[in-house]
Amino acid sequence: MKKLPLGLIGTGIQRSLAAALQEEEGRRHGLRIHYQLIEAGGDALPTLIAAARIIGFAGLNITFPCKQAVIPLLDDLSDEARAIGAVNAIVREGERLIGHNTDGSGWSWGFRRVLPKADLARVVLLGAGGAGSACADAALRLGVQELLIYDREKARAAELAQRLGPRAKATADLAAALAGASGLIHATPTGMAAFPGMPLPQELLRPSMWVSEIVYVPLQTELLKAARRAGCAVVDGGHMNVGQAVRGFELFTGVKADAARMDAHFRTLVA
Repeated sequence: MKKLPLGLIGTGIQRSLAAALQEEEGRRHGLRIHYQLIEAGGDALPTLIAAARIIGFAGLNITFPCKQAVIPLLDDLSDEARAIGAVNAIVREGERLIGHNTDGSGWSWGFRRVLPKADLARVVLLGAGGAGSACADAALRLGVQELLIYDREKARAAELAQRLGPRAKATADLAAALAGASGLIHATPTGMAAFPGMPLPQELLRPSMWVSEIVYVPLQTELLKAARRAGCAVVDGGHMNVGQAVRGFELFTGVKADAARMDAHFRTLVA
């Protein structure tokens, strides 16, 4: 059985289900995947990427807070990663490490599955980091007419909006942006097991809005609980997680994943 060393680098990842998803899908295809969780922040990133080259990792997933910081450490980027400005998957090609982004396609896969007829007229994106950039690109590709981007770092929101084009605008007033929004995409770490809490005041949620969450540990975040209480349609972060994992598996192994099987496995793991 062929052996593939893979891993995940990031902060607050010890409850990640990435290893279980990748290893089980590999087993179904006759691949022996060893997937290692590597807890580390940005300061350790250069050393870890250098070590990955020496050890011979076939691929790595990258998560908060390293999705943008990792870019200068790589040999090349896929077109999608370059457009988004963030990397969440690294694939070894010979001696070269190539950065990819499967977050955007993963978010779209999950969103279309759950809310295929969602109103895309005016959407607020909360968080302009690596995951937020991917969701923003994917949302515009899905047909969002106006995307309002809010981030505590105003310059980061402005830079992302400028890169995305005329349908995207940075906003410094989250309450005003949400007042007329048809949907909210939450793309900050707030709500993760390591960063508990609400990313916004719950009174800003309205029943006419949908809410898409990217956090999946825990699956039922405080934001999703508040959104359900407010009467919002919701998409949990598990859908994006499975979508990006499916694409990541295919990049790492060259084998087509069974998306329905991976989703069912994920739901079993979190039940």
